[in-house]
Amino acid sequence: MNVINSDIIFNKDLDSATAYISKIYDADVTELWEYFTKSELIDQWWAPKPWKCKTENLDFRENGTWLYAMKGPDGEKQFALASYGEIMPHRSIAWTNAFADDKGKVRTDLPQTSWLIDFTGIDEGTRMTFNLHFNSKEEMNQLIDMGFEEGFKMGLNQLEDLLNR
Repeated sequence: MNVINSDIIFNKDLDSATAYISKIYDADVTELWEYFTKSELIDQWWAPKPWKCKTENLDFRENGTWLYAMKGPDGEKQFALASYGEIMPHRSIAWTNAFADDKGKVRTDLPQTSWLIDFTGIDEGTRMTFNLHFNSKEEMNQLIDMGFEEGFKMGLNQLEDLLNR
């Protein structure tokens, strides 16, 4: 495969409180899958620099959870919990992502998002798509105002940099 740096498609639909994100990676599905299912790999790219991701616990299976901390350069620490739904190996991962405390108790004062992540093998490598469903337009705006779009794009590009090493 040739090294390509693909653009990120990031479409938001406030009326339906959804976002569609897509990026092509010069890697096969099996390799990319590892970067979503192994803590030592996802920790390397999930947080936008200069923040870092630190997995506290990863139980990658249907009805399992991933508790992780986003650690800021000035000592900030924000926990989040991904609760896995349906997992189709090397095809898709469904999860609900929420802010949490350090024990994994979901914070109801901050937005929660349902994700469907698809891995599709193509000639160029793998097309990743992320379909996000927010509980409301207000929650979607709150996450966007917190820098979600810029931060997630940074993470996706950091993943590309890791794969191209």
